[in-house]
Amino acid sequence: MADQSPPDQTPPSSDIQSLSINSEPSSSPSSSSLSTPQLSVEERFRIIRSVGEECIQEDELLNLLIHKPEPICYDGFEPSGRMHIAQGVMKAVNVNKLTSAGCKVKIWVADWFAQLNNKMGGDLKKIKIVGQYLIEIWKAVGMDLNGKVEFLWSSDEINSRASEYWPLVMDIARRNKLPRIMRCCQIMGRSEQEELSAAQVLYPCMQCADIFFLKADICQLGMDQRKVNVLAREYCDDIKRKNKPIILSHHMLPGLQQGQEKMSKSDPSSSIFMEDEEAEVNVKIKKAYCPPKIVEGNPCLEYIKYVIFPWFHEFRVERSAENGGDKTFKNFEELVSDYESGELHPADLKPALSRALNKILQPVRDHFNNDAKAKDLLKRVKSYRVTK
Repeated sequence: MADQSPPDQTPPSSDIQSLSINSEPSSSPSSSSLSTPQLSVEERFRIIRSVGEECIQEDELLNLLIHKPEPICYDGFEPSGRMHIAQGVMKAVNVNKLTSAGCKVKIWVADWFAQLNNKMGGDLKKIKIVGQYLIEIWKAVGMDLNGKVEFLWSSDEINSRASEYWPLVMDIARRNKLPRIMRCCQIMGRSEQEELSAAQVLYPCMQCADIFFLKADICQLGMDQRKVNVLAREYCDDIKRKNKPIILSHHMLPGLQQGQEKMSKSDPSSSIFMEDEEAEVNVKIKKAYCPPKIVEGNPCLEYIKYVIFPWFHEFRVERSAENGGDKTFKNFEELVSDYESGELHPADLKPALSRALNKILQPVRDHFNNDAKAKDLLKRVKSYRVTK
């Protein structure tokens, strides 16, 4: 089936081959130095493509940018608890890249989906509070809400256009066998082996429908959402629709402990949360898995690659002269070289990582300490029990 095939099987077109896809544009959420009218199609392609670990398909993305000045990107999230740094910082970086390249970003606040998935015990009032808290964080961390970013609550949008939404869900459900839908369970943080409720079986059909309901040209979600995005492309084949949604899947940060493939909101030690105090960040990074000279499976290096470098465009290590003195790394490859050789030790890398993370998070802490509404939202969210 399509969702079992290796990524990016279609060879890039000759136009794409001429592009330097690995070239990283400016992505600091604190500034928008890029202006869309000044960018060529190739430059816009390069910026947008840099957001994804995988793109299905690159030639379709290039063609979209040639013919549509303001493509619509869709991302969505379940309001299910406190926000970890990947959801906060990486999303802000990615959204700012997309809008700088001329995209309009629709962020789907999937409150009904969180209820279907039994988050917050299925309590929709609590789920909505969590959604408001998450939006406050993105504002505080520097997501560029410049008129090109729109937050849409699924319950409101579906209710207002029910006659458009539910026939679409029903058609997707009708055209797919149950085993195909079950293979999408990963999108909910579930496995095919779990005993699912009927609501959780409905969930993938609804998420697939969201893509068409929001008129999305690009699905910009994590790699864990890949299967349902592929389902949407398969649905286009079924209904003979030529223009398929392009899948741009971003990298998933692992948990901080050894063997944790992803961060977990139910395990506070597995991730940095966006309003963690400085001391909490320091302790979590100090205890994080970070074996000397080992790059593969090292969560601290993943944080540096996917959070620190996109934000600061450098990584500064302060250390004694005996240990090599202070050094500023300008790219990740340079850091990897020093780390693998042993010239950079975890005892020096970890404090530097903590300092950089705390610098990013300080404006968020300030906002939640000084803004009465934000402070109340955080207090409520922290009181909620996180359910799997």
